[in-house]
Amino acid sequence: MPPTAPSKPATYFLWAGTLYISVIFIQSLFFKFSNSVETQYIFGTLNAWSASLGLPGLFAPTGIFSQYVVGSAELVASALLLIGIVARRPLVHSAGALLSLGVISGAIFFHLFTPLGVAVRNTDGSSDGGELFALACGVWLCAALMLWLRRQDLWVRLQAWRT
Repeated sequence: MPPTAPSKPATYFLWAGTLYISVIFIQSLFFKFSNSVETQYIFGTLNAWSASLGLPGLFAPTGIFSQYVVGSAELVASALLLIGIVARRPLVHSAGALLSLGVISGAIFFHLFTPLGVAVRNTDGSSDGGELFALACGVWLCAALMLWLRRQDLWVRLQAWRT
């Protein structure tokens, strides 16, 4: 059975979700790659937390979960999403959605279960009111829904690959 094309509403959502995730991820790259004060605060807080657990340097600039690693993963996810939707390559698009889901699941976890918290402190000392967390939740929902909408296509291709 060949994969079926998504309905018009699903296609519109796939495009809108792709643009939403890509805009969120790509606009954050400036902050991560320029080592902005906001990024230093976020990753510094996470690094101090991981050091208190006996894992120093995990979120440091040379750590395995540094802003550069996270930013690179967001860049790759955005590229896969955009290439996949424009070139009509569902597997490439799905890979971007899966990578997005993985990256953002980590972000949500660290907002909820570390001293970073849901409302992050801005450079002027004020709270962001949970804006970063809300954007992360939006990315998670979009990526999860994209994978759900692609589930039949992915299942058909997985079955074909197994044979």
